Amino acid sequence: MRDTTTAWRRSTFCATGSCVEIAQIDGTIRLRDGKNPDLPPVVFTYSEWEGFQQRVIAIGKSA
Repeated sequence: MRDTTTAWRRSTFCATGSCVEIAQIDGTIRLRDGKNPDLPPVVFTYSEWEGFQQRVIAIGKSA
């Protein structure tokens, strides 16, 4: 069943709708595939989310 009450957000750079989406729910950050929103999201604590973002940025800088 698709969640229609949660405020999922995607990047303003997402032009196709085929991007990941995030939501803050119950003190966690949830990440899901915007193309497949019925799949379960990946759930991060705020600390894990910060580490994830830092790693993604570091990978982008090394590419």
